[in-house]
Amino acid sequence: MKPVQHFSDEYLERCRALSPDEIARFLEDFRKLHGRPRGPSKLISMKVPEDLLSAFKARARLSGVPYQTQIKKLMVEWLGREGSSNE
Repeated sequence: MKPVQHFSDEYLERCRALSPDEIARFLEDFRKLHGRPRGPSKLISMKVPEDLLSAFKARARLSGVPYQTQIKKLMVEWLGREGSSNE
């Protein structure tokens, strides 16, 4: 049996009051938080200077983020900036 989500009348009323821009912003934020990369992941090999990798791993650890996750996040952010600057 699938779970059923129940919403309060107050919550539904607040949702009805949202503007189209607020709805679009919510959906985009949700996609960013919960979106998954399309297709399977690809294992890559790349040479990185040891001191650079050590420093990157240390900074990622201090931020509480696995370093490979941080590398992927930086790649996504870089592509997003590139796409917005060419429009």
